Amino acid sequence: MPAPSFRRRLTLGLAGLAVVATALAGSASTASAGPAEPPSTPVPISTPDGLLMSYVVNAVHAESSDMAKVRSAVTRSGGVVVQSWPQIGVVIAHSDRAAFRTKVVSIGAGSVGSVGASRTVAVSEGTPGAIATPWGAGASAVGPHLTKPAEPAAAPVKDPRESEQWDMQMIKAPRAHTTTDGSPSVVVGVLDSGIDASHPDLAPNIDAADSVNCTDAGRPDLSSTGWLPTTSGHGTHVSGTIAAARNGIGIVGVAPGVRLASVKVVNDAGFIYPEYAVCGFVWAGLKHFAVTNNSYYVDPFEFYCGDQPDQFAAMEAVRRAVTWSTKQGVVHAAAAGNSAVDLAHKTTDAGSPDDGTPVDRTLNSTCKDIPTELDGVVTVSAVARVGTTLNSTLSSFSNRGKGVIDVAAPGSNILSTLPNNSYGNLSGTSMASPHVAGVLALMKSVHPTWGPARMISELRLEADNKPCTAPSGGPSCVGPPADNSYYGEGLVNAFDATR
Repeated sequence: MPAPSFRRRLTLGLAGLAVVATALAGSASTASAGPAEPPSTPVPISTPDGLLMSYVVNAVHAESSDMAKVRSAVTRSGGVVVQSWPQIGVVIAHSDRAAFRTKVVSIGAGSVGSVGASRTVAVSEGTPGAIATPWGAGASAVGPHLTKPAEPAAAPVKDPRESEQWDMQMIKAPRAHTTTDGSPSVVVGVLDSGIDASHPDLAPNIDAADSVNCTDAGRPDLSSTGWLPTTSGHGTHVSGTIAAARNGIGIVGVAPGVRLASVKVVNDAGFIYPEYAVCGFVWAGLKHFAVTNNSYYVDPFEFYCGDQPDQFAAMEAVRRAVTWSTKQGVVHAAAAGNSAVDLAHKTTDAGSPDDGTPVDRTLNSTCKDIPTELDGVVTVSAVARVGTTLNSTLSSFSNRGKGVIDVAAPGSNILSTLPNNSYGNLSGTSMASPHVAGVLALMKSVHPTWGPARMISELRLEADNKPCTAPSGGPSCVGPPADNSYYGEGLVNAFDATR
């Protein structure tokens, strides 16, 4: 079984009708002429009086005047502004009023673009605070990175378990290390369940000053321990693949010389709600990380549909956060998902919402797995090795899709770090994505002036083309070696990408 990638997994009403025009205007299906596409299956989200719910409210424009009107509309509608993101025109709000969505659209007419519940269950984070600025009084939004001096070239020695890391051999990471182990000026934000900073293979590379906990209702918790793991070792495993140190202990990551910032977006129940992801991506942009790794999909929907108002509003908020952070120079790698789905031809979903009662849904082309299907995000499928060779085949659980997958990386039976100074083997596209994040970090180390678009283009160009052959009994593979539904443009190649 693959390691969990955090897959816990409407009748429109007046509020839905008020924002559905915005939703449809933003969906891909309305951009081209032709017969109207059948709608996706609505998923009612009940918000009765007395039940404290979380909402995303998107301003029409990310301008101070619009944002002030949106915040005012939230409070006048019986809500509380929990977090405001003026950079992207998004407000996170809590309310226990059944009519909140309807009223905020009516009161904020001309300023509110869309509003939607961000989960199907009540808020569990505790009493919200009326915070109307991104960081709260006295906190710094853009402080300098904690830097450490450049280190001498690594001695030509092996860490004890490096010989077990077939995945590093497959992507030619050891050969890339003859060029660079990565620069300590490069920071990779690990949007996940937290990083065990005491692990001896991770401690040398942890950037505590730039780490944050986003699971406090989507507000950045800057406490010194909030970003540590509590109920899951997932983020610790991902981090070892990216940047386990070359220190004579355990294993070696793809980019053992770069630094890791823990951006905790997974709560103790295992959910990554939209407001958590928004916080994580905006934080990455404010801190000017070079790379982020995203081994999850945003709960509670495996696929967010643009023709459903609640889902559209949440997807739009995450999209804005990803787009804004990309403009700040951050490049994002994301897991394709573990449902063995063809992302280019999605049809149904029986597991969403995963925080309540799932609904058998019919999907359409507006429905996307986020963040992996958002523009500018590197979508990574997972491969397994064939026997004891370095040949590969698509992992049985991996999602795929012609024109959706960018590159592939090892994701089956991957050895990496775990909490309590331990190591273990996990499987999932969650394990594939950090290989690509590590390669991107090496690329940024060698080419510090490259922006996200150039990095993605070169990553794809230098990947090793793989033929489109399906295993016996496996799903069909579509496309030539240079761009197919299994590998995208190929198996990521750390050596070629860093030359």
